[in-house]
Amino acid sequence: MGATTLRLKDEKLKILRAISGYENRPLSKIFDELIEEYINRHKETVEILKVQNIVYECTEGLNEIKSGKGKDLDDLED
Repeated sequence: MGATTLRLKDEKLKILRAISGYENRPLSKIFDELIEEYINRHKETVEILKVQNIVYECTEGLNEIKSGKGKDLDDLED
């Protein structure tokens, strides 16, 4: 397991310590939970970024829309 230093504003750290004390949980467990939630929220983004040429396709699609071309949602393939 690795270690890192996390810099927080004093106000936020005081609140986290208060919550930690109230819940009788170490800060490390709270941070672990928060990091897990953050990773899970971004998994879909990471998967999308793996699609080859995704940025090019999105840019082309936006250009089509701006020029008045493109398709309605009902016309798109499933």
